[in-house]
Amino acid sequence: MALMRTITGPSDLKRLSPQQVELLAREIRDYLIDSVSRTGGHLGPNLGVVELTIALHRVFDSPRDTLLFDTGHIGYVHKLLTGRHDFSGLRKEGGLSGYPSRAESDHDVIENSHASTSLSWAIGIASGRKLRGETDRHTVAVIGDGALTGGMAWEALNNIAEQRDLPLVIVINDNERSYAATRGGMADYLASLRATPEYENVLSWGKRQLHRTPVVGRQVYDALHGMKKGLKDIVSPQGMFEDLGLKYLGPVDGHDVQAMETALRRAHDFGGVVLVHAITEKGHGYDPATADEADRFHAVGRINPETGLPLELSGRSWTDEASDELVRLARERDDIVALTASMLIPVGLQPFAERFPDRVFDVGIAEQHAVTMAAGLSYAGLHPVVCVYATFLNRAFDQLLMDCALHRQGVTFVLDRAGVTGTDGASHNGMWDLRLLGLVPGVRVAAPRDAAQVARALREAVEVDDAPTVVRFPKGTVAAPIEAVRTVGGIDVLRDAQATDGAHVEDDGREDGADGGASAGAQLDLLLVGVGPMAATALEVADKLWAEGRRVMVVDPRWVLPVSPGLVELARGARAVGVVEDGLTGGVADRLAQALSEAGVGVPVHAYGLPHSFLAHGSRDQVLERVGLTADSVATSLAGRLG
Repeated sequence: MALMRTITGPSDLKRLSPQQVELLAREIRDYLIDSVSRTGGHLGPNLGVVELTIALHRVFDSPRDTLLFDTGHIGYVHKLLTGRHDFSGLRKEGGLSGYPSRAESDHDVIENSHASTSLSWAIGIASGRKLRGETDRHTVAVIGDGALTGGMAWEALNNIAEQRDLPLVIVINDNERSYAATRGGMADYLASLRATPEYENVLSWGKRQLHRTPVVGRQVYDALHGMKKGLKDIVSPQGMFEDLGLKYLGPVDGHDVQAMETALRRAHDFGGVVLVHAITEKGHGYDPATADEADRFHAVGRINPETGLPLELSGRSWTDEASDELVRLARERDDIVALTASMLIPVGLQPFAERFPDRVFDVGIAEQHAVTMAAGLSYAGLHPVVCVYATFLNRAFDQLLMDCALHRQGVTFVLDRAGVTGTDGASHNGMWDLRLLGLVPGVRVAAPRDAAQVARALREAVEVDDAPTVVRFPKGTVAAPIEAVRTVGGIDVLRDAQATDGAHVEDDGREDGADGGASAGAQLDLLLVGVGPMAATALEVADKLWAEGRRVMVVDPRWVLPVSPGLVELARGARAVGVVEDGLTGGVADRLAQALSEAGVGVPVHAYGLPHSFLAHGSRDQVLERVGLTADSVATSLAGRLG
């Protein structure tokens, strides 16, 4: 790694010879394999952009020229070339972010890591600089073929086509994949371009031969060059981009630094918008990655760098539980179909797709389209299940509100990675959904506390045919099972109130009416509501408060929105209510407080959730500790409030 260590910024790259550049690429690739195998992270995507990123920094002058990476998980090489060599704490608290981070470097711009946004950023930056007279600064957007399946990218391209004099370069990082293989018409179109790279070879050969011909050679070449568009349409059908008025260069071998530099320099000097089409291979140079047909080591945990095999075996995940139940439901009901936005494997739909290939729709990175398509499928008499990360539901809120809820369509949403996901940072924490969903009339939201409740909630959700339903759960290994001691008004009681002498209220095993839910006639000090996986935390809080002689009942509403009348009735028997949730503070608590007020129940509601801020990366436990959403912190706060 001797050469890599001498690169403290992009200017150091410009002094390297072609041979040194090749050596640097090998060193970077070896370093990525060694370091990411120790920490986990996005390995395959970064192995695929080593030479491309080197070429970008040799041609352009970052940060004066702005480099934008869509979606940002391909930014590891960029970090190394801008002086960030310590990957030992990658995605860990206090270490490097797994995405570009403005706090880390002036070379980083887009932090949000949500796909298909780079072209909108690019035209905004380039247009702004033009208005300020800074036309000598280039803006470069690197966007994958997967991200080009997102509608927002095409909205931006439509706008870019009207401002073709901007110093703007669009680099398509075409590796035939987003997470897994890219699907759809755009993918097929790029495949046709990949398959016919002969155009540039033909034109180069013609130029060499005709320039050797005395007298008429130059004139013939100029005529041939004038036929350029017609020739391109015959040899390589990139007409769609040129019909938009965009200069197209490529396809170029993205693993050939010199070829990439040549194309990028032509783009740099063109004086307007240029699209450079680079062909890359996800996982390039690492056999275990390129042999992995599923996702080419898109994201890995700790692995053996020699074999690519995981060093840690994880238990069953929340995703596994939802995946298995959805397959069971589809066997029972032929009206159930599934949709995903280019995340078939991460959201657990691969088994469904293998069993029911005609009943799954991967729409590309197009969450808005997926949700409205689901509304149409529902109208046609099917029951669609939209599987998406909780953080990406934000992108389709209008479609959920206006297409699904307004039209009372029976669409089920499975929100994976809800709450704190941790290591991927602020943009990937699924912390917004409960607040957003609370705004949607008629929506019903379930938050399972364990594996059994995932299956139960999903089964109940698909029975609803006149409103959207949502089942949300976190990332990682599924929580230990928590049995309810009884059910009161449809609410699972996880622990009954404990008297100060330590005696529990008797459980007769029956479902009680809501009015019998408190405990043996004595008023509760606190009704503690655990939302989803926070039920375990609520039980720990109760233990600590019981030790102080407090009478606390712990309940899990299961269906948290809208607020159940049974929960309102239970609150009548308490002096206070506490809500522990893993979304923004008040997502469920505020709705409960409103329901209590409307019912004339004058009981204070104490809310515990995530703060209204963007949470820096770290493990889930570290993030929860940092924001005070732990049993110790909540118990201490409640003891003070109840005092």
